Amino acid sequence: MPGGRTVSGLIDNAQTGCQHTGVAKGGRPISVLVVDDHRTFAEALAVAFGLEKDLDVRVASTAAEAVAAAERMQPDVVLMDVEMPGVDGIEAIRRLAETHPRARVLVLSAHDEDLLRARALEAGAVGYVSKAAPIRSLPEIVRKARRGEPIIEREEVERLQRVLRHRRREEATQRQRVGRLTPRQTEILQLMADGVPMEEIAARLNLTRATLRTHVQNILTRLSVHTKVEALAVAIRHGKVSVGS
Repeated sequence: MPGGRTVSGLIDNAQTGCQHTGVAKGGRPISVLVVDDHRTFAEALAVAFGLEKDLDVRVASTAAEAVAAAERMQPDVVLMDVEMPGVDGIEAIRRLAETHPRARVLVLSAHDEDLLRARALEAGAVGYVSKAAPIRSLPEIVRKARRGEPIIEREEVERLQRVLRHRRREEATQRQRVGRLTPRQTEILQLMADGVPMEEIAARLNLTRATLRTHVQNILTRLSVHTKVEALAVAIRHGKVSVGS
């Protein structure tokens, strides 16, 4: 393959079909499952891998398809997009790790986000591959994964583990803050989540506007956030209030 091409650059040349096979001399090809809800992208990647004689490639568009395909083909390596509709890639990685522990899962994503990568590794992935990576580098990454060789450095794994631990500490602290909201503060947040204007909230709760502003400021302080939108996001995320109730 010519140097400099990226995965994305193959999309226009993608062929129709779901399997691209090459047979290595003297042995079974490496079975590869590409999972991405952008079917054309997955097919483009399969075309690129299909040029390699030792790779047998199939594609899936959803987590459910991936699990079913893995049951049929028993893949050696899975390239999994982490953001898909329905069951996301993280949960799909977790399911594959439970049902097909032999498969080596690599995260395939356009996103360069530490937390996402850390969650994927925790779920059972052995590394990650950027969609912007040069095509010529990907077959060898797949081969390394199949051989059980490390895809990312130990220092990077440890750094991502620290990122995940830090995020969990933050979430635990946030849950404690949400749990300390008073019934009145929760009531105000719920009305805000329901889209009730502040003037009407004051009227419904028989509060002056100044008193309501004080309540809101106390909510922001208690949750350690700066805006009402942030306060609502935290309260909704931790189940203190609901949308559309």
